[in-house]
Parts: sequence; structure tokens; C-alpha cells
Amino acid sequence: QVQFVESGGGLVQPGGSLRLSCAASGFTFSNYYMSWYRQGPGKERELVATITTVGSTLNHVDSVKGRFTISRDNAKNTVYLQMNSLSPEDTAVYYCNAPQRLWPWGQGTQVTVSS
Repeated sequence: QVQFVESGGGLVQPGGSLRLSCAASGFTFSNYYMSWYRQGPGKERELVATITTVGSTLNHVDSVKGRFTISRDNAKNTVYLQMNSLSPEDTAVYYCNAPQRLWPWGQGTQVTVSS
């Protein structure tokens, strides 16, 4: 079955960086767009960034433009999110999924930005 395993989160100070990874399995990864989502405390889950099958990228949240970069490695069935200049507003659980299918969610990875 389809599975997503997110990792790389943690506690980081404002201005710091993290690189999230999401290992996907159970489907032909290279055939699908992939996206990162996040859900902050008391908030709805929101779409953060998307990468197409050929590597074109789109950030969906104005506040992350210029700071977050999504990438993928089709040989490893993995999608990444490089996050720079983190702020407390980026605190959330981060998830990946294929936006065209929205399969069951993984456990996510917690990102906490705090001094």
C-alpha cells in the first residue's frame, strides 16, 4: 500500500535551517507530482510547495517564497524540503503527499522554531 515516511524535523532557533525528507512507497513515484503540506497548532493543514514530475516547482504560501525549496530524487522515491530562515510561524507538523491522489497521510515530522 502507499506509504509516506517523513523525517528531518526538530527544534531549531529562528533563522535556522532544516531539510525534511519524505520517503514514498507503494506507487510509481516518478509519475506523480509531489507536495509538502503543514499543519500548525490549531490550524488547518495547508499546501506549502509542489514539484512536478519534471522538476518544476511552485510555492503556495507567500511567506515561504525565497526561503523553502522543494526537490525530488526519483531514484530514491524521495521528496525533500529545504527550509531556510525559519521563523516561529513555520512551526507545524510537515507532511508529504501526491496532490493528484491524496493518499492516506504519513505520521509527519514536527518542526518547532523557537528560541
